[in-house]
Amino acid sequence: MDVGQIMTIIQVVLGVILITAVLSQSRGGGLGEAFGGSGAFYGTRRGGEKWLFNATIVIAILFVLTAIVNLFVS
Repeated sequence: MDVGQIMTIIQVVLGVILITAVLSQSRGGGLGEAFGGSGAFYGTRRGGEKWLFNATIVIAILFVLTAIVNLFVS
């Protein structure tokens, strides 16, 4: 395996994790509301929800960085 293939695998894994993290973040409820449910309560992020939000930002940044590195390596 060369570096380009490894970067592609890392990018695919980060992409799947990023999709999962984004779909898990529905304001006011669980995963069901991400697909059309309505949430009437909008509060501040606390605990696990705040951690997931910050982790999503970090994963998105890593995804973009791997895409840029993959562009130059391939």
